[in-house]
Amino acid sequence: MDATGLVVSSSPHQRTAVSTPVIMSDVILALMPASLAGVWFFGLRAFAMMLVCVVAAVATEAGLEKLFRKPITIGDYSAAVAGLLLALVLPPDLPLWIGAIGAVFSMAIAKFIFGGLGQNVFNPALIGRAVLLASWPVAMTRWRWPLFEAAWISDFDALSSATPLALLRLGGIKTPYVNLFLGNVAGSIGETSALAILIGAAYLIWRGHINWRIPASFIGTVAVLAALFGEDPLFHMLAGGLFLGAFFMATDYVTSPVTPKGQIAFGIGCGVLTVLIRLFGGYPEGVCYAILIMNSATALIDRVTVPRKFGEVKKGA
Repeated sequence: MDATGLVVSSSPHQRTAVSTPVIMSDVILALMPASLAGVWFFGLRAFAMMLVCVVAAVATEAGLEKLFRKPITIGDYSAAVAGLLLALVLPPDLPLWIGAIGAVFSMAIAKFIFGGLGQNVFNPALIGRAVLLASWPVAMTRWRWPLFEAAWISDFDALSSATPLALLRLGGIKTPYVNLFLGNVAGSIGETSALAILIGAAYLIWRGHINWRIPASFIGTVAVLAALFGEDPLFHMLAGGLFLGAFFMATDYVTSPVTPKGQIAFGIGCGVLTVLIRLFGGYPEGVCYAILIMNSATALIDRVTVPRKFGEVKKGA
């Protein structure tokens, strides 16, 4: 069932003008504020990472499809979206060749091996990030502060490699809300500016490509659980990759539920796992693994939340 309340069933189907290339090009456009913010805060090195990841992802998909004599589908822009999303969740100073490996793995293993677009179980960009984090943990957790000086910290040099979540967890230092909202903090290229991400998310919602269910249930669950555990809800909402993950990763059409109830359950599950990983896990951030774990449950969630057929009698009635 989609946002209009229509149940997807067997043919005939009504065609729509909203095609995959249209959706993907809108996603790329929606990611531009976060991308530009990344370049603004971290310099041209961030732009180079985006370029490398996009080129590697598109070339990998085209090369594999050529090798296995399948139709070339790079014109639907899904590979470009995956490459750009991967770049936005990587540290700005990560070696470019590592980013390229992540993009190749995302397309070859997380997408192509499952049958291509529409068949993959997990979000390709997040699989690429998870593999890079497991393979190069030091490089993937080396952060630097943006081009501006953190005047609110007296000993800035000692804290230049910590993200806001790590600062809070390891040192009890809370980054000001305004820095988190604008993006003037250490973190992944496209995750630091909540303002830029929200601008892009508003565009996707206005275009009708995503709805409120997954982002609202995801972010709301993080806020509620953070409060219950005695943490600052607003800080956990603004810090880390929550907004980028909730609006651009968890809403992936292929790897998220299609039923309304399922989408809410999916978002709540992502929120619960994110808080548990942040507060009790080995890493201060948990959005990536939370979404990937819930991706594995998407088929089950859809199965148990599919609307009952009209006229069907409940079992045991």
